[in-house]
Amino acid sequence: MTDTQPTSAPAIDGAELLDAVERFHRRFNAFPTEAVYVAVALWDAHAHLLDAFDSTPRLAFLSPEPGSGKTRALEVISTLVPQPMHAVNASPAALFRAVADEKGRPVVLFDEIDTVFGPKAKDNEDLRGLINAGHRRSGVSYRCIGDGGTQSVVAFPSYCAVAMAGLGHLPDTIMARSVVIRMRRRARTEKVEPYRHRIHEPQGNALRDRLAVWAKEVRSRVDGVFPEMPEGITDRPADVWEPLLAIADAAGGTWPERARAACVELVNAVSEDDRASLGVKLLTDLRDHVFPGEVAVSTVEILHLLNSMEESPWGDLDGQPLNPRRLSRMLREYMTSKGKPIAPRPLRIGGQPTKGYHRDDLTDAWNRYCPPPPEASVTPVTTPATPAVISADTVTGPEARNRYGAVADAPDRLPV
Repeated sequence: MTDTQPTSAPAIDGAELLDAVERFHRRFNAFPTEAVYVAVALWDAHAHLLDAFDSTPRLAFLSPEPGSGKTRALEVISTLVPQPMHAVNASPAALFRAVADEKGRPVVLFDEIDTVFGPKAKDNEDLRGLINAGHRRSGVSYRCIGDGGTQSVVAFPSYCAVAMAGLGHLPDTIMARSVVIRMRRRARTEKVEPYRHRIHEPQGNALRDRLAVWAKEVRSRVDGVFPEMPEGITDRPADVWEPLLAIADAAGGTWPERARAACVELVNAVSEDDRASLGVKLLTDLRDHVFPGEVAVSTVEILHLLNSMEESPWGDLDGQPLNPRRLSRMLREYMTSKGKPIAPRPLRIGGQPTKGYHRDDLTDAWNRYCPPPPEASVTPVTTPATPAVISADTVTGPEARNRYGAVADAPDRLPV
C-alpha cells in the first residue's frame, strides 16, 4: 500500500456505512457464506469509484437451479449502485452506446445471463467481447459506423461495472474476470424479509446516496493505490480483488481483515474446472487419468478412458463424445518441448501398429498449463527415462513381453 495519508478524516464513517450496506443485503438475501456478504457490499461501494481503479470485477451469481435468490440479489444491488441498467432485453448495440456515455455510464445488471451464453443461445461474441473489454479501464470496443462506403471505425469506451445472474456456467474468459458466487436455494430455516419494491427501493437509494458522498471523500485514498494482497492471490484473481480490497482499506474498521479473508475463501472456492479452459481440462485429464505410468497410449484407448469419465465433459461435447479429429484439433493448440504442435504419431504397441500420443510430446504443456497434480508436489512433471521403445520397429513380439511383461495383454498402452 502507499504511504499517502488523508489530510482529514471523512465526514462519513466508511466502516459503519459498509456495515449498513451489508445489513441491508442480509434483510433480503440468503447468501451461501459470510464471505459473500462482504464481497457484495464492497462491490456495491466500488461501483461509485470506478474511475479510481484500473479494472472492475464482474460479479457472477450462478446456480444449478432456478429459485436460488439470484434475481433478488440483483434487485437489491440495483438500489445501491449509480445508474443501474437492467439489461435482460438490451441489444449489444444499445449496450455499446450506453456504456460509451462516460458521464451517464450505467452499472449493467444482466439477469438470466444463461439465455445469452448458455448451450442453446445464439452467437453472442459481441456481448462477450464487451464484457471482457470493459473489465479494464482502458478497454474499448471497435465498431464501424455509417452507411455504405462512408463507414468509419469508432472506438467505444467499454469500461463499466457488470453484475450477472444465471444458471450453470459462463464463458471461461468471463469467469476469470469475476467474483463467482455459487447460489443455492434458501433452506426452510433461513429467513429473509419479503422485498417490496415501493417500500425498500427508497431505503436502498438512501444508502446509495451516502455511498456516493463517501466515495467523493475517499477518492484520493483509493486512486492509484495498490492494496496488499493475501498470500497466494496473484495474476487474474489479484486484478479482480484489487478494487474491493482498496475499498475495504479506505473504510477501515474490521473491513480490511474481513475483505482479505473473503478474498481467499471465494478465490479458493472456484474449482480448477471453473478456472481452466476446455484445453487445459483435456491436458489435465490426460496427465492425471490416462498417462500415469504410461509412455504412450493409443488414440482409441485415450478416447475410451476420457469418454467414460463421469465428471468430465468428454462424453458429451455439443451432444457428441470426443472423437479422434476433435482430440487432435484441441491438442494441436499446444506445443511440444521442441516447439512443434502436439500431434498423434505412429506407434507399435504390443506388436500392433496404431496411432496415439507419446508422453514426451505432452510433458512441456503439462508443466506450463496444468495445475499441480493432486497428491502432489508442485514439482514439474518430468519426462521419465524412457528406453527407445516407441517406434514402428520396436517393442514387438517376445521382446515386448520379456521387457514389459503384460504389454501384450493391454496392447493400447506402454508402461513407463
